[in-house]
Amino acid sequence: MNKPVIRLLTAATLSLLAAACTATVDNRGNVLSADQLVLIKPGKTTREDVQALLGSPSSTLNYGDESWQYISSRSETVAFFKPKFVERSVVNILFDRAGLVKSVVARNMEDGQQVEVVDRETPTAGKELSILEQVIGNVGRFSKDAAAK
Repeated sequence: MNKPVIRLLTAATLSLLAAACTATVDNRGNVLSADQLVLIKPGKTTREDVQALLGSPSSTLNYGDESWQYISSRSETVAFFKPKFVERSVVNILFDRAGLVKSVVARNMEDGQQVEVVDRETPTAGKELSILEQVIGNVGRFSKDAAAK
C-alpha cells in the first residue's frame, strides 16, 4: 500500500473511534425554559393558560388543591458506560379551587436527596421446604374423591 492510502485509512479509523466515544444525549420529559415560567403569574394565570403555554403535565395530584408537575431530565451516555444524569428539573404548579395558579416552585438536581437502600429482608411466616420435602409432603394428599368434586 502506498502512503496516501494508509493515511486515509488511519484518518478514517481515528474519526470512527472518536465518533464512538461521543456522548449520546437523551432528553426526557417536558423541558421548560425560564422564559415560559416567567409568564405564569400566581393569582392571574388559569389552568387552561398553563396547559396552552407548557403542554400537558407529567403528573397531577387531584386531592386538596390541584397540583401539576412538569418533570424533565437529561442524561449522557458514552460508549457502553452507564448513563450519567447531567440535569434534572421538577416544576410544581399549584392551583386553587377556582383554577388560578396559586404558586410555582422549580427544583433541580441540587434540591434532590440521595435515598439509602436498605438490604434488610422482611421475614415471612412458615418454613422453607427443600424440593425433596415438597415432593414427599404431597404424597397421599391427592385422592380420587377430591378429583371427583
